[in-house]
This record gives sequence, structure tokens and C-alpha cells, in this order.
Amino acid sequence: MELNGQVAFVTGGSRGIGRAIALALAEAGASVAVNYLTSEDRAKEVVRAIEVLGRPAILCQGDVSDYSAVLAMRERATAQLGPVAILVNNAGIAADKSFMKMTPAMWRQVLAVNLDGVFNCTKVFVDDMVQAGYGRIVNITSVIGQIGNFGQANYAASKSGVMALTKTLAKELAAKGITVNAVAPGFIETDMVAAMPQAARERVLSQIPLRQFGRPEEVARAVLFLVSRDTRYVTGQEISINGGLFV
Repeated sequence: MELNGQVAFVTGGSRGIGRAIALALAEAGASVAVNYLTSEDRAKEVVRAIEVLGRPAILCQGDVSDYSAVLAMRERATAQLGPVAILVNNAGIAADKSFMKMTPAMWRQVLAVNLDGVFNCTKVFVDDMVQAGYGRIVNITSVIGQIGNFGQANYAASKSGVMALTKTLAKELAAKGITVNAVAPGFIETDMVAAMPQAARERVLSQIPLRQFGRPEEVARAVLFLVSRDTRYVTGQEISINGGLFV
């Protein structure tokens, strides 16, 4: 699963799952453009860690929900690293509230980042992949998009929509030498899970057959598998990493 000479663009790459993915791709030999929105210090730390591994890396600050911002990030990444062959759409947000209390603004905000962001990034980077006759796109979905969850109508809808988009793009881009897959994490040890009240953590753990949370590195290894040349015959799939929460 060596990625020597390939350029990867990872959205939301400054922390958590995105950070683990960026580092895993670099360890496999890829040059990495690390996208972030506000966590500049953390993003810089990821870039430094990649450079320690001996791989080129750059920062790409920008809002994935803003198409013009994504265009600017593509120009920066291409100019400094070369055409992007690997795109990992990981950036995502949550704005939880029961449906009766959810505002239109909360709905639109989550859909704009989680779903529109995947459209924007894929739309901007796919042309270079088509021209090269090769590309790997991995979208990070969620177990919540598979099973739904109280208070997360916007988040669940966005992640389910990303999977539907993944399947459609897989069919449309297969003839171009581009595979499109998804990874659906369950509850992973990230800042979001760490911030959960202890009672909520225990309640979630009781529902997971493996009785433990996942690690960002486990998600990253699944992404690494999907972007490798070894998976030329895998497209339109969703790999679930959830400890058995949804089977």
C-alpha cells in the first residue's frame, strides 16, 4: 500500500480522524495538503509531523462549504505539491438538537459543510484525476448516517447523503480510472467523544458489542487500504468501523 509520489488532500486534517489519516498517508509515502478551518496551531503540528517523516506537506486553510475557497485551495495544493490523486473528504461538523427544536440555520449549516463540502471538493479536484486516468476518493460518513440518532437529524441526513453521493460517483467515475468509497466510523476517541458526559459515554459503550471506543488510527488504516493501488476493484463501498454497533 505504498503511495510514493502521490499527492493527497485531506479535509479537516488538523485533529482527530483527519489528523490520523494525514499521518497514515504520509507514512505510506504521500505528500499531503492538510486542510483546516480554525485550528491553525494543530494543523501546523500535523504538517511538522509529516515533514519529520520526510514527506512534503502544506497547510490549506479554507471552508469546504465555500466553493471559491475550495478552488483557491486546489490552486495552492497543485502549485506546491502537484496534481492531487487522493482526496479524503473528512471535514464535518455537528449541531445537535431534537428536530422540534432544530432551526433552519442549524440544518443548513451542517448540510453545507458535511454534504456540500464533499460536492465542492470532489468537483474541484476530480478534473485532474480524470486527466491522469487515475484517482482515489474516500468520503468519511458515519454510523449515525446508517442508523439515525435522536437529536441528530441534520447530521444523519448529511452523512447518509454522502453515502448516496459516493455510490453515484463510483458509477460515474469508474470508467475514468477513479474509485470512490466511504468509511463509516462509529464512536471514535476524538475530542467530541472525550467531551461527552461520563453517563453518556457509559450508555454508548453499553450498546457497543466490543465495549470500547475506536481509535482514529483504525479509521486511518481503512482509508489507507481504500486509496492504495491494491484496491482497484473496490468502488462504491462503505467500510463500517463501529465495534459492532451496526452490523
